[in-house]
Amino acid sequence: MNDNESKSSSSNRKRDRRKAEHAVVDVWQRELGGLSTRSFAHRQGASKDLVLRLDLYKNLEDHQGCVNTVSFNADGDLLVSGSDDRRVILWDWHTGIPKLSFHTGHTSNVFQAKILPFSDDRTILTCAADGQVRHAQILERGQVQTRLLGKHHARVHKLAIEPGSPYIFYTCGEDGMVQHFDLRTKTATKLFTCHPIGDESSYTSFVSLNAITIDPRNPNLFAVAGEDEFTRLYDIRKYKWDGSSDFGKPTDYFAPPHLAGDMDVGITGLAFSDQSELLVSYNDEFIYLFTKDMGLGPNPDNNNNNNNNKNNNNNDSMTFPSDDKVVGVGPQVYKGHRNCETVKGVNFFGPKCEYVVSGSDCGRIFMWRKEVGELIRVMEADEHVVNCVESHPHTMVLASSGIDKDIKIWTPKAVERATLPTNIEQNPVLIYIR
Repeated sequence: MNDNESKSSSSNRKRDRRKAEHAVVDVWQRELGGLSTRSFAHRQGASKDLVLRLDLYKNLEDHQGCVNTVSFNADGDLLVSGSDDRRVILWDWHTGIPKLSFHTGHTSNVFQAKILPFSDDRTILTCAADGQVRHAQILERGQVQTRLLGKHHARVHKLAIEPGSPYIFYTCGEDGMVQHFDLRTKTATKLFTCHPIGDESSYTSFVSLNAITIDPRNPNLFAVAGEDEFTRLYDIRKYKWDGSSDFGKPTDYFAPPHLAGDMDVGITGLAFSDQSELLVSYNDEFIYLFTKDMGLGPNPDNNNNNNNNKNNNNNDSMTFPSDDKVVGVGPQVYKGHRNCETVKGVNFFGPKCEYVVSGSDCGRIFMWRKEVGELIRVMEADEHVVNCVESHPHTMVLASSGIDKDIKIWTPKAVERATLPTNIEQNPVLIYIR
């Protein structure tokens, strides 16, 4: 062992010892009442040690096609999944046993399924490749009644439920349309069709949409994104329900400076953190984290930014700002995975969204530290593409799915801490080939 290796090993041992000492202090403070149970759980739940010990806990196997969506209920004891087989399955993920399986009424691949909050886990919403948005009600003795709520003119990848609401949700489709649903009135309201910016994008009259997400801290705000470089932010309070106003104009736009004006990129996944940070996953590019001060405003000057500073792709020095601090730098960037073949989601992980997680074309799950963009885990998951990685609402558990026909549950049960493959960011081609 040379001197550098010896110093590195010594430094790692000291760092591990400090972490262990901090954990002991946290336990002591909790026992004395100086640290609340919730704060203790959050500190330990966000531990990098737990992330490095994530391991396969269960394989959930019952679908007969690609599993395109997985989602936990509010309590976290159930998992709902939807598949190319057009079925939805409710799982007891602890045991890996299906509690209920039913046909959704869709005529094509189910792209998303979610359980409505405050519905006693009996109301499930689905959207699919047939353009339909459907409602499933679980009746007594396991019977399920499904009905059509609304329809798009093209595939519908995502729906977003208003946080805490058992009635209101939104959908977006490849037809560029965004719709608002209220189950109390059983009506679907077309809010707008998303249009491109400027004449240079006029080869199509609308932007095909892949993703929609709602800000949990301000449910009036929702973001949509798809087949161009911009994420568009809207405020539902500006909509006139009598149809007297043009609601299609966003209140803000988000895009990395070097991608503004790039006609070759699109967005496949969006997520808001509990701190209102916006996570955006680009195809054939990287993942970016925006804070609210990084918006381009309601009228982004697309032409002035056209292909500006393309070489910023290789800049790893982007700084993560605090919530209230305005810093003149770009968004945090997350590299290493590949998002080319499918419409992949992106997500946060941890009790306070301390980590960023994504699937990859190579069949692996990638995890980064949110604040600094450091890649800390690469987990072998599927034989093919991983599209969905969903976080448990209360604990350090992940569910993943993709082109394979099963769902994988990950918990921090490994005895040994995982190590990151060497040079994985420096030579990303190595992770694309299986």
